[in-house]
Amino acid sequence: MKLLIASDSHGLTEELIELKRRYGGEMDAMIHCGDSELRADEEAIRDFLTVRGNCDYERKFPLDITKEIGDSKIFVTHGHHYNVKMTLLNLSYKAKEVGADFVFFGHSHILGAELIENTLFLNPGSLLMPRGRTERTYAVVEKNGNTIRVSFYTDKHRELEDLRQEFSL
Repeated sequence: MKLLIASDSHGLTEELIELKRRYGGEMDAMIHCGDSELRADEEAIRDFLTVRGNCDYERKFPLDITKEIGDSKIFVTHGHHYNVKMTLLNLSYKAKEVGADFVFFGHSHILGAELIENTLFLNPGSLLMPRGRTERTYAVVEKNGNTIRVSFYTDKHRELEDLRQEFSL
């Protein structure tokens, strides 16, 4: 399974179109964790699994998505309803409730990945306004058997190799 995760693009369109052009054919899913500030019918966000963030007014985007991809269950949310800027505890309760293997969220604009009780929690950072680092980022998650590889990339598609992580289940 191979997934692209982006978030907090706040009105950007060319960057999302470029991600689709570059990765569209090789990903099992392309995910946007909210605050796109786009309408659901706009070309840039079409083909992404997209949730509604606190800056989104498009009601066609759900607050949360739970979806099975391959043999994994993913949960996608923006994170503002789970207080992710303060703690992952609320989000971890929701992950257990839905049986998620992967939890993708945004809101804080701070990239990171952490395996908690065999569930991967990942924030891809922001494509527009990163916090904690200067690079505008997105993430690619690959699962092969019991190994998960997380790679973070800049908006110019350069891998931040020092942030690459591998997790064993």
